[in-house]
Amino acid sequence: MRFGVLGPLHARITGVEVLLDGPRQAKVLAALLVDANKLVTTERLVAVLWDEKAPATAVRQVQDAVSGLRRNLAACGAPSSLISTRRGGYQINLAPDQLDRLEFDRERHLAEGHEAPSEKAAGLRRALACWRGAALADISSQVLELDVARLNEKRAATYKQCLSIELDLGRHREVIEELTSLLREHPYDEQVAEHLMLALYRSRRQGEAIQVYERLRRTLASDLGIDPSPPIRALHLRVLAADPALAAPAPAGGPPDAPPDTATAEPVMAMPVRQLPLDVPDFLGRAEALAELARLLDGSAPDRATVAVIVGGPGVGKSSLVTHAARLASAAFPDGQLYLDLAGTSDEPRDPALMLAEALRALSIAGSAIPGGLSERAALYRSLLADRRMLVVLDDAGHADQVLPLLPGSDGCAVLITSRTLLTQLPGARHIDLDVLSPEEAGELFTGIVGRPRVEREPAEAAAILACCGNLPLAIRIAGAKLMGRPAWSLRVLRERIEDESRRLAELRIGDLSVRASVELSLRLLPPDAVRALSLLGLLGPHTLPGWVVGPLLDRPDADDVLDALVDASLVRLTATDAIGQPRYRLHDLIRTCAVEIAARLPEADRRNAIVRVLSAWLDLAGRGTGRLPAGLLAAAGPGSAPRLPLPDVLVDRLMADPFGWFDAERDTLLGAVKLAVDWGLDELAWELAAEPATYYDHRCLYQDWEHGHRLALDAAEAAGNTRGASVLLRGLGQLHIYRDEFDAATRALQTSLGLCQDGQDKRGEALSVAMLSTVSRVRGRYDEALERVEYARTIAVSEGDRHLEAQLSCSTAVMRLMHGELDEAHFWFTEALCQAKALGDGHRVAVVLRRFSRLHDRRGDPAEALRCLHQALAAFEDLADERCAAYTLLEVGRVYAGQYDRDGAGLALERAAALFHRHGDRHDEAACWQLLGDLAATAGLLDLAHVHRERARRLWQTIGDTYLVEPEERPSSP
Repeated sequence: MRFGVLGPLHARITGVEVLLDGPRQAKVLAALLVDANKLVTTERLVAVLWDEKAPATAVRQVQDAVSGLRRNLAACGAPSSLISTRRGGYQINLAPDQLDRLEFDRERHLAEGHEAPSEKAAGLRRALACWRGAALADISSQVLELDVARLNEKRAATYKQCLSIELDLGRHREVIEELTSLLREHPYDEQVAEHLMLALYRSRRQGEAIQVYERLRRTLASDLGIDPSPPIRALHLRVLAADPALAAPAPAGGPPDAPPDTATAEPVMAMPVRQLPLDVPDFLGRAEALAELARLLDGSAPDRATVAVIVGGPGVGKSSLVTHAARLASAAFPDGQLYLDLAGTSDEPRDPALMLAEALRALSIAGSAIPGGLSERAALYRSLLADRRMLVVLDDAGHADQVLPLLPGSDGCAVLITSRTLLTQLPGARHIDLDVLSPEEAGELFTGIVGRPRVEREPAEAAAILACCGNLPLAIRIAGAKLMGRPAWSLRVLRERIEDESRRLAELRIGDLSVRASVELSLRLLPPDAVRALSLLGLLGPHTLPGWVVGPLLDRPDADDVLDALVDASLVRLTATDAIGQPRYRLHDLIRTCAVEIAARLPEADRRNAIVRVLSAWLDLAGRGTGRLPAGLLAAAGPGSAPRLPLPDVLVDRLMADPFGWFDAERDTLLGAVKLAVDWGLDELAWELAAEPATYYDHRCLYQDWEHGHRLALDAAEAAGNTRGASVLLRGLGQLHIYRDEFDAATRALQTSLGLCQDGQDKRGEALSVAMLSTVSRVRGRYDEALERVEYARTIAVSEGDRHLEAQLSCSTAVMRLMHGELDEAHFWFTEALCQAKALGDGHRVAVVLRRFSRLHDRRGDPAEALRCLHQALAAFEDLADERCAAYTLLEVGRVYAGQYDRDGAGLALERAAALFHRHGDRHDEAACWQLLGDLAATAGLLDLAHVHRERARRLWQTIGDTYLVEPEERPSSP
């Protein structure tokens, strides 16, 4: 397998030329090969394919092009891992001998390690042999032009180095042709001209050497308006004077590594450039970022990068980090360090042409010698840095176009860039995402400013101040400076002043330093939609959010472009990708505080409508998710009158492909949505948002989430007089109390719910409340009352046409008939319930009926049929990941085996069931498991073990005050 970019694009696998489907695949492959073994972002591939404005379907077309490329490569025998999909883009994975660019770099690196000039020259020749012509000569892409230029610059630099060594070895005649060709390609390169003049002179072609100089002088004057530099002018005079010192060295004379003649020395600047700002004296932490930068700046590292971009939000310390890293690495760049402030976040970002003029003046080019145009200045700048080792720091870059002309073209230089915006258009650049300090680093910085004694006197106040600052370095420095300038203040004084979010930004200001001002610098660069989105996002609270929320906030079907602008500006942070593949985003607390301030300027109606739209979308998704879950034991309440905002079908289908996964990912956000609805007085949305996930909570046994959301919404519903919402929430809490064996509390909640349903003529709600009260009656052993309640509820369900509830209550009727010893009646109702559940396609309800039906089979002396029903039910519950129902089924399995005196079979099932009941807080049924295990141990004569198990069961029953305890073999499990 062999690929090539050092010439026309080339791909050959197992000796077969890979055929590509048109220019798009070729451009994609070229972009991947240029950055082989590195992530190539989708945004960069879009830019490569479309030099101008990309179409709306650009991302999809990139995906199609990559898929087609993979197919064509696989057809020739490429492994499936050749092009891997990574977060945000793609990566091609190649060994050095599989790509000519990597092989070229390896051979160059090996050549540099040779001491003897002849061996070094031979190594460089091996590197140059990797080339087949101009890099990517057959690929047309403006975005790839800079990559192509860099590769060709590398080739030229290697050529120059090789020819210079060979010239010093006395091979002047052999190198003339190559030097002539190289000068034709690079007509402004004075070093190549010097080498050619010297080679011609040593070949006794003095006149031609002088002609080379004259052509160079005319070219520089006409094209760039400058004169040749002092070193080549000096060489010209020496050639004219036939200086004997220019003669070729003797083949064996002189040490192999003798210093070069002054005539061939590089242009000399007046003095090395040392422009780095002062280092931060109390810089600390950032060990990981500093190590990454040191590795990238290490010229000997095989995967070093010549351009590193440090990206982060306002106040995270980007400039401090880069200044510190640059000073640590300065010894590796003996030719100096350039520092340019691009002022990208200011009202007037610096023009790159002016920046180039500033850089050229620092490099001893002045006056009329500085070309007038941007491209000419950039070309001269690259030429001056071509053979130097310099570090360039570009601070506060606003966008890639501001940076591109300022990038050197040689490997010897490195560039560190700070920006609040992702600069994905920079080829080969490594991005380091800088976040706030760790809690330990933040504490150390604060202590260093304020002084250890003050912090140790009030450690809790110090921790609270840092929490208010969100570990943001700028905020910590401002807070510390305030305290340092007010030694009489206790830390408590500052904590009280910044604890109030409405005052915090005003307090976090001292002199020219201000968190608010720093954030506002970023806001000035944003389009109005992005500023509005940020302000409204601040109203959603301190949660990680999926990206789709921006659309409803702005009342747009799709607002990905707005979200991208906020992420690129480092105002919204991409924190993770959740289990279903959704990127999650978050605002730093201080940015959120600033966003809330901006939102306060919007009309109240605009803010409220935005909140309603987002909550309506949450509710619609939750409803769709519940609809795709297996039916639970708790019948759904049915929708209220709250609005539901559907998102685009493609998005919904993607999110709901795994409804359990979606609910898992949005657990905290859904509770936050309930709280948000309550805070805005949206009681109808609040109760529906709390009630809709109940089936999910039921399956996952998330009792704390269930209770928290229901109680939040219940307070709001009761305060607003929303009887329907209150009745639904009380019913949900009643079911929760049943699961927790809190039967008195369950009765109170369900009786209240029943009264509200009757007052509001809510017949279905009445049936549900009565049915759940029947469960309490059954569990407490009041079987006549339980049967009466079940039949009453079933009558309502039939009259209301609620077939799901009818199937549930038919099963409950069968259970109660069984408890009364009416086996034929029980069989009828079990069979009826099973048929109803199957007709509805409700697999969960089928499994519940089978579990209940097993009791009847066991009572009739058919344990084999009972176990068949139970194993079928258990498989269904395990497929649905319903641990609680699986535990109930295992308990029944244990009972059947116990009835057969099969201690091994019963023990395995009962111990598994007990562990599940214990995890979910079901103490009653856990006690039943230990009681049965104790009875089995006693029957086997293991009296000590029997005592341990029975004592454990007794303690569990005592904790729930179960005065209705009957023999566990006869008592039914919970719902």
